[in-house]
Amino acid sequence: MKGKDLCDLKSCFLCSNSVSAWLASIKAHKTNLDIKKGEAVFEEGQKAKGIFFLYSGRVKVHKRWDHQKELILKFAKKGDILGFRGLGNEKIYPVTAIALEPVTVCFIDLTFFEDMLKANHLLTFQLMKFYANELQEAETRIRDLAHMDVKGRLADTLIQLKKQFGHNKDGIINIKLTRQDIASYAGTTYETVFRIMQDLTKRKIIKVTGKNIIILNELKLKELALPEKQK
Repeated sequence: MKGKDLCDLKSCFLCSNSVSAWLASIKAHKTNLDIKKGEAVFEEGQKAKGIFFLYSGRVKVHKRWDHQKELILKFAKKGDILGFRGLGNEKIYPVTAIALEPVTVCFIDLTFFEDMLKANHLLTFQLMKFYANELQEAETRIRDLAHMDVKGRLADTLIQLKKQFGHNKDGIINIKLTRQDIASYAGTTYETVFRIMQDLTKRKIIKVTGKNIIILNELKLKELALPEKQK
């Protein structure tokens, strides 16, 4: 569904890295979309039609593990880019992006975006750096999934969520996730997350109330997140 125009043609990744002569064309080609909680921004296997810039809200990006499971690759927030994995030769989205709450995105169709990359060298350079950072983060996650035990992966997940989304005045991490989403990000099961979080609560390392999570002892959590050979 189309949404209201929240773009000032100055602040977002696309506009801030494009030459001024292209801003009028960006305004003419972009489409703002409102997406409801639980709806897909795009789905794995769909033909890539364009790229999305997240104006507001939070999104989970995941890939099918098997017919019944998913592995969450990242959580996106305001200012992040979605759909860039579909820019390869096959022009297929290899992941799914689901709104965790009502979100607003700016959609740019693929043909226009590729024309922009050819004409705006700064945009191309910044996108290359963005890709490099995404690749580094993905490689780190792969390493952690391989070398951390389950408790370490869960501890690291909570640390990363606090780092990415911050916390409010009461110490509550500023994102509310289901236990299943936490499990899908940590590469484990709902039952395992439930059991470990109960243990961390009893040890007063975290405090959990519903979907609200407070880290009480971040130093201890970081110790748990160390690879086995460093403990």
